[in-house]
Amino acid sequence: MTMPTEPFTSIETKIHVIRAQRVMLDSDLAELYGIQTMHLNQAVRRNADRFPSDFMFTLTIQELRNLISQNVISSSAWGGRRKPALAFTEQGVAMLSSVLNSPTAIQVNIAIMRAFVQMRRVLLSNAEFETRLNELESKYDRNFGIVFKAIRDLMDVASTPRKRIQGLGSE
Repeated sequence: MTMPTEPFTSIETKIHVIRAQRVMLDSDLAELYGIQTMHLNQAVRRNADRFPSDFMFTLTIQELRNLISQNVISSSAWGGRRKPALAFTEQGVAMLSSVLNSPTAIQVNIAIMRAFVQMRRVLLSNAEFETRLNELESKYDRNFGIVFKAIRDLMDVASTPRKRIQGLGSE
């Protein structure tokens, strides 16, 4: 069984927030599965009834521009995408396992599901930490205000999504 060359630990960097949902792009998924983006999209089109709008959606021109400006995907001027990307929610990625049924696809889907779960845990622990920090801040003297502000600044930096440096392959 061949495994993708991409380490599973980098899956979280391929999860983006678009339309207030955590999604993965078709090109990132194709890379993880070790197939071309056009083949992934072809399999999805053949099984369109399995992918309602809450499982998958097509990015708008503006969303595509935003991703290009963040260097998440390459500009078409540099050999990147020619068509709008498809974005898959967690449920859409899970549905891909029924469409792409190879040993590699199964292993990749397991790793992706674990990454989504891990992200939920991190977000939940940050929310719990922030609640506790608010309680402490309300109890203690204003002299600690600078310390609390520094902690909040660190939390904001840690929760900011990382930008990709390289563009993705073309379709």
